[in-house]
Amino acid sequence: MKVSLVKNILQANDRIAEQNRMLFQEKGILALNVMSGPGAGKTTLIERTIRALDGEYRIGVIEGDIQSTYDAEKIAATGAQVVQINTGGACHLDGNMIRETFDQLNLDEIDVLIVENVGNLVCPAEFSVGEKHKVMLLSTPEGDDKPLKYPLMFHESTVLLVNKIDLLPYLDCSVEKIRTEATKINPNLNIFEVSGKTGEGMDAWFNWLRKSANGTA
Repeated sequence: MKVSLVKNILQANDRIAEQNRMLFQEKGILALNVMSGPGAGKTTLIERTIRALDGEYRIGVIEGDIQSTYDAEKIAATGAQVVQINTGGACHLDGNMIRETFDQLNLDEIDVLIVENVGNLVCPAEFSVGEKHKVMLLSTPEGDDKPLKYPLMFHESTVLLVNKIDLLPYLDCSVEKIRTEATKINPNLNIFEVSGKTGEGMDAWFNWLRKSANGTA
């Protein structure tokens, strides 16, 4: 049966993801699974984060895309360790894909590992990669109806970054509606309004990351 097959796939992934999680804990690495729809601004956010926290934390990145190395090249320009995973059509990263990058990363020189998942608001929420926290980006051009349409993503995430707030004057998008609907789904969700382009609101995200890396969040 299809239901049984899906359940078996998720259970197998959970076992591998838990092994990844234990390794990250052993090495003192904060692992974040960053998820969003295509074009929400994940790579720009990660670039800004690496540059802002340079000297405080050694950040490594695993880039997930269906194809190309475009985003990985942008991250490499920051000087951070980065590995590209091309899924060849798969709509998400999974625990095994992450495990296969370990021989390409020096985990002993990473404090924060950011996994940039494939742009998709459905599948990535179901597949753990061994992360401590799931972090979701929602860009204002995508609209304020996404909590109603994709509730699992909001339910599974620790942080919601409402990105591209610099575009709000030109859009019919209510951040308050996003907040209201998202917290109905997940009352414990940390929500930050940010602009990856201008840097507005990013300090709150950086401070949350610092606390998480230090084990106080």
